[in-house]
This record gives sequence, structure tokens and C-alpha cells, in this order.
Amino acid sequence: MSSAEVAVIGGTGFYEFLDHPRAVETGTPFGPASGPVSVGEVEGRRVAFLPRHGAGHALPPHCIDYRANLWLLRSLGVRQVLAPYAVGGLRPTVAPGDIVVPDQLVDRTTGRAGTFVETGAVHAPLADPYCARMIGALGRRDDVTVGGTMVVIDGPRFNTRAESRHYAAQGWDLVNMTAQPEATLARELRLCFAALALVTDMDAGVDADTAVTQDDVFAAFAANLERLKAVVRATVADLPDPDGCACAAWADGIDAALLP
Repeated sequence: MSSAEVAVIGGTGFYEFLDHPRAVETGTPFGPASGPVSVGEVEGRRVAFLPRHGAGHALPPHCIDYRANLWLLRSLGVRQVLAPYAVGGLRPTVAPGDIVVPDQLVDRTTGRAGTFVETGAVHAPLADPYCARMIGALGRRDDVTVGGTMVVIDGPRFNTRAESRHYAAQGWDLVNMTAQPEATLARELRLCFAALALVTDMDAGVDADTAVTQDDVFAAFAANLERLKAVVRATVADLPDPDGCACAAWADGIDAALLP
């Protein structure tokens, strides 16, 4: 079977996440998804895993086809998406090794195809960009902190110290390069979507004497991967029924021909 009810969009180390995985086609109207996409079981539920950066981490953040990725998951029957991210910490409220479930998002990306809407009046609400029901499920874990704002930058470079301090001064807690437009596209597709942010480093503005490097990020993510997998597995088993969720109900009354 190539259908799934839940999806995980992850990175390096999640490739062996599924039990009895089966590869599925990656073609979409927007071109191929990052792929290879696999469908298998997690805690008795059908789950699709999509590697955000492709096989071997081939795709940098600004080259990912986010529309193809989300479209493919929806075409498989997915209704709920868990999205783990490696993030930098901007303020002393977080520390390396923390697992944070953000509830707010700031988009500072440019030039990315960030919508499926190409005609008509379809304005998806994003005041609360993440699914409240899924946040509740994630928040039942003792090793997870719920709440915080994640700012998304283009990358692939890291922030300057001035940029990092500016973001922190706004009250934003986390910085990442791939969390948008995933949240927007998921909302347009009426999917429930939640982010799971692993803090791998403190960004360039926190300490005047140190700055993040790629090696730091990859090493910290690898060191905490099993913890992150455990949270995802437990949450998949505990996800609420998506029926009636506001993540989909916003489109009630909108002409179906205009919706993606």
C-alpha cells in the first residue's frame, strides 16, 4: 500500500525511521519531490517519510521544491505532518539539546514558491501557523518545551552577528532555514502541521566569542537524533483525530475549484 495518514518530513538520520518501508513515486505537477519517499509503519500507523534535503542531503534549503513535497504527501492521503528541524537558538530561553515545539513563525525568506494559489480569492489564515491539536500531543512529553517563535531565513549561509542580535531583540527564540514555506503550503492543503525543533547551537549573536559552524550543527543533530526519533514515534501513536480541526475547516465555503 502506498497510502499514509501521517507524514514526517525529516533530515539525515531519519531514513531508517519506518518499519517495513516501501518506496513510492515522487512525481507531482510541480516536478519531483525531494524523495525518495517511503511509506511504512510507526506504532501501528501508516506513515510516509520524506527526506527534506533529498538523498545524501543533496538539496540546500533554497533549492528544495517545497510545493512538490507537500503536494506529494497530500496525494498519498496524509492529513497530519510532523516536521523535525535543526535550529539555532537566539536567546537564553533555549539551549543546545533542547527540543522545542514552536507556536509562532516569522518568514524572512525570499524568492521561494510559497503558495499553490494561482487564481481567485483564497487567503489561508496563518495567525496560528501550527496545529493546536498536534502541539498538544507533542507537549505531553516531559522532554519537550512548548512555545516560542521561529524565524526562517533563506540560507544557506548562517546569520551575521548583527542579524542574529536583531532577531533576538524582536523576541524571537529560534532560527531555521527550511520551516517556510512548509507551514503555509500545509495550511493551503488543509493539512494539520506541527514543527519539532532541535536546538543544535546558539546563533552568532548570543556569544561574542563564538559562532555556529556546519560541523557543529551536524554533530549536535546526530548526537540527539535518537531522542528526537523517540519523541516523533511517541507522538505518532498519540496524535488526535484530525476530523473537524480548524487546519482544514478554514476552507469551508470556498469554491473547491480554487483550492489546491
